[in-house]
Amino acid sequence: MPKRLKMGSLFKSEQGKQEILQLYDQKLESLSIDFSSKRVNTSFGKTNIIITGNPQKPPIILIHGSNGNAPIALETYKDLLDSFSVYAVDLLAQPNKSAETRLSMQDDSYGEWMHEIMDKLKLQNVILAGFSFGGLVILKTLLYNEQKIKEVFLTAPAFVVNGNPIKALFRFFIPMKRYMKTKKKKYLDQFLAAAFTEKDDYAEKSLALIFTHFIMDFTPVPVIKTTDASKIKTPITLIAAENDILFPGGKMIRRAKKIFPSLKSTVLLEDSKHVQNKIDNKKIVEIIKSNAQL
Repeated sequence: MPKRLKMGSLFKSEQGKQEILQLYDQKLESLSIDFSSKRVNTSFGKTNIIITGNPQKPPIILIHGSNGNAPIALETYKDLLDSFSVYAVDLLAQPNKSAETRLSMQDDSYGEWMHEIMDKLKLQNVILAGFSFGGLVILKTLLYNEQKIKEVFLTAPAFVVNGNPIKALFRFFIPMKRYMKTKKKKYLDQFLAAAFTEKDDYAEKSLALIFTHFIMDFTPVPVIKTTDASKIKTPITLIAAENDILFPGGKMIRRAKKIFPSLKSTVLLEDSKHVQNKIDNKKIVEIIKSNAQL
């Protein structure tokens, strides 16, 4: 299976791309933080990284989920900026400022890519924190090579368990497809209600544009093999969401306890859907700050 799949632009039009990136810039500006942007050349394509936080503190790399971007990750983990030197990465092949190279979820591509980034940034003893698809990227990074990684924090990660496919079909994918076809807001609202613990105005605007102007990847998300999970030695903190349709929290914690010998702790967010609310995001930040081996 090829490591890279590049077939023209994933944006359906230049105008649509500019609208999505304009919203990206607005979100970043709204955070009111000091930052610099860096574009790193990797063998998989140019990767955009937002650098912020305290450069005197330990490095943490933030990895967002599907249809996301670095500013969303920075907003989620904003309270980490005093405690860490923060690197928020725009994932490849997502509606953001990195290259549109789609990598395989079946091999080590994502792990190799992340190690190239760490090499270019000259980072050692890195903490990785990621949400949803970002969790898959982190686990792939550990499977590829653990040497540069001190510890990881996974929130509602992909790649550990999958939920009921019928529920996901009716609650997520059918409303999404209906919105793409009709542009009727009620279908977008149905999707958002299934995915988000609380209403998010930016997500509503952003996903309306993405569903309209971006070619998404509907490849089924695999789950990590028990034999691979057993090889990981890096400390893992797993934060799961009880009402997550895509990656159910209870099921996730049960499997994680069986397959990850390096599992340091688990937290179940009892009232959370797949995307956490502001209260739970603060809890996640406190978990990272109090548990990270600084």
